[in-house]
Amino acid sequence: MFDEKAVELIGRVLVDVSRPLKERFRALFTLRNLGGLVAIEWISRGFGDESALLKHELAYCLGQMQDQRAIPILTRVLQDHNQEPMVRHEAGEALGAIGKPEVLEILRHYSHDPAIEVAETCQLAVKRIEWLQNNKDQSESQYCSIDPAPPAVEKDIKKLREVLLNESLPLFDRYRAMFALRNIGSEEAVLALGDGLQCSSVLFRHEIGYVFGQMQHDASIPQLITALKKMDENPMVRHECAEALGSIAKEQCMEALKEYLHDGERVVKESCEVALDMLEYENSLEFQYADRLNKL
Repeated sequence: MFDEKAVELIGRVLVDVSRPLKERFRALFTLRNLGGLVAIEWISRGFGDESALLKHELAYCLGQMQDQRAIPILTRVLQDHNQEPMVRHEAGEALGAIGKPEVLEILRHYSHDPAIEVAETCQLAVKRIEWLQNNKDQSESQYCSIDPAPPAVEKDIKKLREVLLNESLPLFDRYRAMFALRNIGSEEAVLALGDGLQCSSVLFRHEIGYVFGQMQHDASIPQLITALKKMDENPMVRHECAEALGSIAKEQCMEALKEYLHDGERVVKESCEVALDMLEYENSLEFQYADRLNKL
């Protein structure tokens, strides 16, 4: 539907540092949805940007596209210690999302990375690929996302909560409980997930925020706002909670995001900026990002 010239026009918006970040995000989401080698090449050009938030999202999108042609660039980002840990973590997760056994060696190597969020991500990615080798592929969830772990088959919320919060268990098992609770989707499941925001792993808490953004359940709003307001919380967690509030798109969410629109942490500030744009989009009748970018 889109020829290479159209993809190039969108790609130029993505890499144009003079554009507002929200426009560049819309360009990125459009390229992700279009797919193909040219889209991958344009997304890859953004890894020299100064915004860790944007680069993190670039890696996420490459993983969600599940195109193995993105493996070399994601590998380079994972190996680049000049990149922020949250960017390298997302590159590791993206390699796991693509799911090719050829990346197992590099993922195992970085499973011992000094940056704990990178190490834990690579450990999860290894487990996901090993799981795929022994099980039928269930890569796409009901939320149309490629998750870092398949949901557990257990349906009992109390049992899932026990696994979720048991920090002596492998992170992969706890992630499986997390995604099972997400898929159940009830208020009880939301409250169980919210308890996970008190766990010790930054990566784990960040993923709870991401899952809340997918669920868009009102019961998660107080917990997300509390995490966003917590100034001693890791910025990686606060940023994910901000984006989740933008996805939920309620007035209470907008007020909290506006309060932190000038936060001292750049990734939090930019997340609030993008989240407010998401919120505006959710509450409007405007065209989808792809249609809007054609008018830029």
